[in-house]
Formats: sequence, structure tokens, C-alpha cells
Amino acid sequence: MTHNQIAIFGEALIDQFPDGQQILGGAPFNVAWHLQAFNQRPCFISRVGRDATGDKIRQAMQAWGMAVENLQTDPDHPTGTVQVTINNGEPGYEILADQAYDFIAGQQPVADRQYSVIYHGTLALRNRVSEQALCDLTARSPRQFPTGLRHTHHPWRYQGKVFIDVNLRAPWWQKESVNQWLDKAHWAKLNDEELMLLASPQNTLQETMRLFLAQHELEVLVVTCGSRGSLAVNQAGEFIEVAPTADLAVVDTVGAGDAFAAVLLLGMQHGWSLLLTMERAQSFASALVTQRGATVQELNFYRPFIDAWNLD
Repeated sequence: MTHNQIAIFGEALIDQFPDGQQILGGAPFNVAWHLQAFNQRPCFISRVGRDATGDKIRQAMQAWGMAVENLQTDPDHPTGTVQVTINNGEPGYEILADQAYDFIAGQQPVADRQYSVIYHGTLALRNRVSEQALCDLTARSPRQFPTGLRHTHHPWRYQGKVFIDVNLRAPWWQKESVNQWLDKAHWAKLNDEELMLLASPQNTLQETMRLFLAQHELEVLVVTCGSRGSLAVNQAGEFIEVAPTADLAVVDTVGAGDAFAAVLLLGMQHGWSLLLTMERAQSFASALVTQRGATVQELNFYRPFIDAWNLD
């Protein structure tokens, strides 16, 4: 077990399109996929069914070089499926209930298991079973201890930072529980519409973000605004804005936020400045939207970023 590994917790699923096409997906899966390509070897913690779809996900992970020891198999519930519908060119999503990822089992604590960052979304927390598993995983994060205890000796090693990637999908979320998870996080990412659903709107987006950061005692808050780019604010009051290049040949925007999140995690892992992290995250997300789907199965796609960012 490496001691500076990124843990990714949450759903692995299949997006089922009307034409019968099946695409691997789930925000945590997509993030872990990108991090694997970036030579980070993330610990992906999820659950699939004992079915052909689950086998497909496991085989894809193994072919990509990803570790599968934390991909649990559920004998009673199917692998996650999202039914995608297209109406007037706009995708709609039917997220099915009682999927394998709703029943991720808590892991036995291992004294020397330590993660530098624990990333999770909000969809997999809709069920108490998976929610409890994440509680167990983050129980030794510094946010869980009174400030005075954070740096004192403790028989368990402390976990690292907690990164929450908010993904509000009706009817699978409650404002109170999402806000409670935000209180436990160090970094948070969400889009501008989700911010307005959770925050107390102020006169400007910048003021709303500053208040939200303060209310949840976050270190960094990132807000994505689609084609208009992304914004970040940190505890020091630094405010950063990045935008995609104007002439992008967009194929689809599926998974753009997950690509962005993956590079935010890289920045946390490698100690990049917030400005550099945001610029690189925008660059990678902009490249991804020129491809079909949320993940790319060609390592050559990642090579320019690996070389430019010295990730070998």
C-alpha cells in the first residue's frame, strides 16, 4: 500500500443509450480512469453486480492497468445503469434505484493505509449502506477531529484531504445531507446551478462563492460554468477564473467536469499552485470535449499532458 495514494469512492456504471450503445461511466469511475492514465494508480472503491455489465467494467479496468481489489461484487444487486434519452438533442438521464454501487461495503481499517486525498461524489451517498462506507473511510481525516487534536499523536494514521464533487441528480439528493458532507470536505467542486441550489445567493457569483467557502470552512471551492469556464476561490481570498479556448471543436461535453476534477486532484497531489491547477484542469477538460464520451481509451491522448506536466 502506497502512502500517498488517491482514493476514489463511488459509482461505476453503464450509460445505456437509445441506440443500444453502452458507455462506461460514473463520475468517480471517470476520474479514476484519468488518474490511472496520468500514472497515479488510484485506489478505486466501488461495487458492481455479478453480471455481464459488471464483468465488462472489471475487464476494462484491468485492461487499463487499474487495480480491481477494491471493486466489490454484489450478489443481489445489478451493476449500475443509467438510461439516457435524447430529446431535441438534449440528453436526459434516468438513474435507476438499488444498484450495486448503493451497497458499497465498509472496509476493515488497516493501520498503515493512508490516502493523500479521498475523492467522492454525492450520488453514491443516496443509500445508507454506501454512505456509511464513506463515513468509515473518511473517519480519520483531519476534518473529523477538533483542531487541537489534528497534529497530536493518534494510534491511527490520519487520512489526507477530502474532495467532494457535487453532482445533484433529482430526486437522489437532499440539501441538508449534501451540506453536511460539504462540512467534512477540504475541497469542493460543483457547477454554478448547483451552487445556487445549495448556497445563499449574494449580489455576485464571486460573493456567493466566498460566503459558501466560509460557511463550510473549505480550503478551496471550484465552480464550473460550462462553456464559460470555471472559477475558484481559496481561504487566502485568491480568486481565479479560467476559460476554454474559443475555437474548440466540441464533440460532446459528457464527462468534462470529471476530467476537470481529475486534474484538480493532480494539483493537490503534486502541490501545484491553484492558478496552475485551474489552468491545467481547463486545458485537459477542453481537450476531452473534442472526444466522444467521458473517457478516452488511447494513452496517446494523455501523452502531451504527461510530458508537459512531468508526470512520468
